[in-house]
Amino acid sequence: MNRKKFTPLILPIIILIIWYLITSVFNLVTSYVLPSPINVFESAITLFSSGKLFTDSIDTLFKVFGGMLFASIVAIPLGILLGWSKTLEEMSSFVISVLRPIPPVAWIPFSILWFGIGTVPAIFIIFMGCVFPILIYTIDGVKRTDKVLIEAAQTLGAGDFDILYRVMLPSAVPYIVSGLKVGIGIALMCTISAEMIGSSSGLGFLILTATNLFDTGTTVVGMLTIGVIGLVLDYIFGKIQKQIFW
Repeated sequence: MNRKKFTPLILPIIILIIWYLITSVFNLVTSYVLPSPINVFESAITLFSSGKLFTDSIDTLFKVFGGMLFASIVAIPLGILLGWSKTLEEMSSFVISVLRPIPPVAWIPFSILWFGIGTVPAIFIIFMGCVFPILIYTIDGVKRTDKVLIEAAQTLGAGDFDILYRVMLPSAVPYIVSGLKVGIGIALMCTISAEMIGSSSGLGFLILTATNLFDTGTTVVGMLTIGVIGLVLDYIFGKIQKQIFW
């Protein structure tokens, strides 16, 4: 038996035991402050059997992948272009440097003014959160292309487009995947924030509604569902990275 496979489970089990002891055995905190694992489990069963947890999760994932798709369509081609042309990079560096540090949630008022309430403003917030990490990683990937490969291609008579398409782009793929991996985590955080303020569906709206009704068990279920989704997506991108690097 490989003990390393079970090592990551040790801390969660310890946390679960402590959580159970302070909420259900010693009653050190009330369910309003922190629900017990039993309450959370009961809430999870209720949400799962009603289908609400599934529909809200699908709704959140739709927004996440919608925002990621639009961010990738903009950031990857633009990143390749800026990484390839030093002049274009210098022209756009100031604008990128100003916009990149702005938190995605700061765009929520404008997203509501421009798109109203619902799915579209959430996708816009995700787009604003993901586009810059993907862009920066793509630019960096193109610029890190081995000079020897470029010189070898030039020696063999390759033109600028061939070098970009056949040398720089394949070299940048691992960095692009890394940017997407970073972006997916940001996308989840942006989605939940946007759903809490400008949406009427999804896991963020579920958490907000449950909190307003003092249903902390459902709140924790929503939070844990987001964590599990993030874990699964991180695992998938990790596998993709290993395939590319190896």
